[in-house]
Amino acid sequence: MAKTDELREMSSEQVRLTWKEAAEHLFKLRIQAQTERLDAPSELRRQRRLIARCQTILRERELAAAKETAKKSSAKEPAKV
Repeated sequence: MAKTDELREMSSEQVRLTWKEAAEHLFKLRIQAQTERLDAPSELRRQRRLIARCQTILRERELAAAKETAKKSSAKEPAKV
């Protein structure tokens, strides 16, 4: 499982790939939980939290990019009188 610091060091594409793999693994675990007994039920929680971490990091990056874009666009506008 990737720690938050490790995820932050990854590129956005790597974080998305980690998110996708965790979602697929969670899906398989849920199917397995319905059909048979899980070896480690705590794995469900770990995968959900990993997905949440990935989503949070991607959203933070999205907001930071939007903030930078807003700064650049406001700097180009002339002062209003």
